[in-house]
Amino acid sequence: MEKAVFVNQTSVMFFRLRGLSVNPKVQMVVFFMFLIFYVLTLIGNILIVITIIFDRRLHTPMYFFLSNLSFIDVCHSTVTVPKMLRDTLLEEKLIAFDACVVQIFFLHLFACTEIFLLTVMAYDRYVAICKPLQYMTVMNWKVCMILGGAMWTAGTIHSISFTSLTINLPYCGPNEIDNFFCDVPQVIELACTDTYITEILIVSNSGMISMVCFVIIVVSYAVILVSLRQQISEGKRKALSTCAAHLTVVTLFLGHCIFIYSRPSISLPEDKIVSAFFTVVTPLLNPIIYTLRNEDIKSALKKLIRRKEIKEK
Repeated sequence: MEKAVFVNQTSVMFFRLRGLSVNPKVQMVVFFMFLIFYVLTLIGNILIVITIIFDRRLHTPMYFFLSNLSFIDVCHSTVTVPKMLRDTLLEEKLIAFDACVVQIFFLHLFACTEIFLLTVMAYDRYVAICKPLQYMTVMNWKVCMILGGAMWTAGTIHSISFTSLTINLPYCGPNEIDNFFCDVPQVIELACTDTYITEILIVSNSGMISMVCFVIIVVSYAVILVSLRQQISEGKRKALSTCAAHLTVVTLFLGHCIFIYSRPSISLPEDKIVSAFFTVVTPLLNPIIYTLRNEDIKSALKKLIRRKEIKEK
């Protein structure tokens, strides 16, 4: 395998990304398919954020967290997809070492923050369904701001710790990453030192966060389902619809995190497909699930479009 260019014979200046495929026809299919997904992701999530901002009826804790989710999905997808689309058209897919580190930082910042956000949203639904009379007292705006600040702070701390683990390792070749973006497991595989302790830290950090949050979310929805048995059918139907949408997002998103970060840093053939789904498909599912299943969002969006049409006339 071709060696990298070095700085002081110890640091790799760039990495080569293998991408999703070396077949030109497959690459073109991937390019157009992922471009469509990315554009739809931007349009869908940005529309949700704008709609929530401009419709005062949606200024509630639930939609505050939903707007955060849409914002994170736009950022999360943008960290990897534009670079991947550009690389699909190039024969040699290179990324500078510094750019690789930056990509790792923001990838984990947005991914970890989303994990905590999904957990907070599960708690919000639990309070709304199981304790409706206390909802506005428990989930007041001060609490929402504290929870929002806490999840972004925790995501930042997690990302800094992961980036530090990666950047402090020596890299002296090979320099080929078996993926279409930089992530900690694939990068530390290339370190020219024993990474056993680093891998343990990754599993105990990211893997544990994913598992614990997943268990908390499942338990919260189990409690919700037990509570719904005592409610009328219409209320039960709407609550189940909301819970089903949330659980779909949680399962797809946390499923990737558990699969990638709860095992040693060994590349598997499935990693690329799981990563593509995680970075390209999942951010698109949120606007589809929440917009098409949520009457309030659809009504507010129609109202916003009509307002725009009236102004243009």
